[in-house]
Amino acid sequence: MQPNMDKIRNFCIIAHIDHGKSTLADRMLELTGTVDVRDMENQVLDDMELEKERGITIKSHAIQMAYKGYTLNLIDTPGHVDFSYEVSRSIAACEGAVLVVDATQGVQAQTISNLYMAIEHDLEIIPVLNKCDMDNAMPERVEDEIVDLLGCKREEILRCSAKTGEGVPEILDAIVERIPAPKGDPSAPLQCLVFDSVFNSFRGIIAYFKVVNGTLHSGDLVRFVNTGKEYDADEIGILKLDMSPRKEISAGNVGYIISGIKTSTEVKVGDTITHVARPCDKAIEGFEEAKPMVFAGVYPIESEDYEDLRASLEKLQLNDASLTFQPESSMALGFGFRCGFLGLLHMEIVQERLDREFDMDVITTVPNVSYNVYTKDGGMIEVHNPAGMPDLTEIDRIEEPYIRASVITTADFIGPIMTLCLGKRGELVKQEYISGNRMELLFDMPLGEIVIDFYDKLKSISKGYASFDWHMNGFRPSNLVKLDILLNGEQVDALSTLTHRDNAVDFGRRMCEKLKELLPRQQFDIAIQAAIGAKIIARETVKQVRKDVLAKCYGGDVSRKRKLLEKQKRGKKRMKQIGNVEVPQKAFLAVLKLD
Repeated sequence: MQPNMDKIRNFCIIAHIDHGKSTLADRMLELTGTVDVRDMENQVLDDMELEKERGITIKSHAIQMAYKGYTLNLIDTPGHVDFSYEVSRSIAACEGAVLVVDATQGVQAQTISNLYMAIEHDLEIIPVLNKCDMDNAMPERVEDEIVDLLGCKREEILRCSAKTGEGVPEILDAIVERIPAPKGDPSAPLQCLVFDSVFNSFRGIIAYFKVVNGTLHSGDLVRFVNTGKEYDADEIGILKLDMSPRKEISAGNVGYIISGIKTSTEVKVGDTITHVARPCDKAIEGFEEAKPMVFAGVYPIESEDYEDLRASLEKLQLNDASLTFQPESSMALGFGFRCGFLGLLHMEIVQERLDREFDMDVITTVPNVSYNVYTKDGGMIEVHNPAGMPDLTEIDRIEEPYIRASVITTADFIGPIMTLCLGKRGELVKQEYISGNRMELLFDMPLGEIVIDFYDKLKSISKGYASFDWHMNGFRPSNLVKLDILLNGEQVDALSTLTHRDNAVDFGRRMCEKLKELLPRQQFDIAIQAAIGAKIIARETVKQVRKDVLAKCYGGDVSRKRKLLEKQKRGKKRMKQIGNVEVPQKAFLAVLKLD
C-alpha cells in the first residue's frame, strides 16, 4: 500500500552538538509507536558504540514513522562541523527541518551554519526550544536570539523537553501542519537521490534514497547516473528500525535498495538512480564529491598488514563517503595510505573505527592541509604531503587555504580568544553582539593553523563556552617553508611539516626537545636536528648508554685504561654506522600536542 503523496512529510533535525536532537528523535519514535518499548534505549538511532560513548551523531540515519494517518520520514543528521557534507545531503532529501536550540546555551555556531544550509534549500524551518525543564534554562532570552536569527514570530517557537517528552506531540503536529508535502510526479521517469549508503557483509552495499520523481519497483533494472553502472533492484523497501521490504516505492518517499553491489566506489552519496529503459533527462543537482580538508598518512604498524588496511579503509569508505585515500610510501614507515579527512574530529573517528571495527593498529603522521605550489615555469602542483614539495629553487610561490572562522562566545572571554586567533595568524574581520553579552567574532585564518590543536585550546580558554564554525575562503600566498627532522643525519619524512617561516625556528626547537624526551637511549649518541633546506636551525643529542669498561681495571698504568676506552670508542663508532633509530608512535603523536 503506497502512502498518498499529500500524506508524506520528509524532515530532518538540525542542531549544535549536544543540544538534544538524538533524544528528541527517541521521543518521536516512542510516541509514534515505531519502536517497541522493550527495544527502546537511549539514542536509538546512534547505533555505533563510538556515537553512544561520545554522545555525538557521526552517521546520518533515516527512519519512517506513522502519525495520525501521515507518513513521517525522519532523516537524522550529524551536528559536528566535520560532517557538514552529510548534513547537506540529508537536507537535500527533505522539505522541512526542525531546528533544535538548547534553552540553557542558546544559539551556537554550528546551529547557524546548518540553518543557512537549510534555508538555501528552501526548507520550512520549525524552531524548537529544548531542555526547557532544566533549572538553568533561559527560554525568553534564547527565544529572542531565535527571533533575531530567523525573523519568525515568537509564537511559532515550540518549547519542549526531549528528556521528559513534554511538548513533543506539538512538534509532531507542527511537522504535519507546517512542512509541505513532497512535490514530484509518480508517473514521470524515475529520479532518486542517494543520501547515504551502508555496507552489509552478506548483502553488499545498501543505498538509502529519496524518490524525487517516478516509481521504483523491485526487480527493475536501474542505473546510477554519476558512475554509469547498471544493476537489478533485488530488494527495495522502507526504513523502519529494521528494513522492511516493499514491492514499489513512489515519488516523495524514502527507502533503501539492495542490488548486490560489492565495491564501495560504485555508490556515491548524492548520486541519482534512474531506470535504464526510461532514464530521466538530467541528474539531481547539488551533488558534489566530498572535499577533504586535512590530510595525514596512515600506516600499518606491521608491514604485512598493508592489504588488510586497504580492505578496512575501503569498507569504512562505504559507510563514510567523505573519506578519501591513496597509497603512498615513506622511508621511515614503509607502505601506507595518504588519507583525506573533513577535519580533526573526523580523523580521530576514522582512527577509532579502524581500531574497533577492523582491529587495525595504525600509525598516523602529522596532519596537514593541501597547498598550491606554483613553480617558476608557470605550473601549479597541489601538495598534500611535505615530502611531495618540489625543490626550493624551483618554487615561485606557495598558496595556502584560508577559512572564514566564526566564534560565538560571551564577552568575558574575548581577550584570550583574540590572542589565540591572532597568534594563529588570524585577521579579525568583524565582531558584533548577538544578544545580551554574547558576541560573534569573524576571523580569516589559515586552515593549516587550526588543524592541530586550535579547537582544544579554544574550548579550554573559554571554559567550554565558545562555539566554533568555519567555511573555506579561497587560497592566499604565504611565506611557508618545509621543516625537516633529521636523526643522525637521516631525514624522517613522516615528521616533516610545512610551517610559516616566522614560526619555523621556534617550532623546530620545540620539536627537537620533545623528541629528545621520547626517543629511547641507544648504545650510541643520537643527534636530533631540525633543518630548513640545508640550514640546521636546532639540535639536541640523546646521550648513549655506556657500560663501565674500567670496572675490572684497578691500579696499574693509565695506558691500560686508555686502551680499554679506545676499544669501546671504536665499537661505538662501528655501531653508529650500522645502527638505526626506531621512532616510537608516541613521538608522532607528540608533535601534534607540542604545547
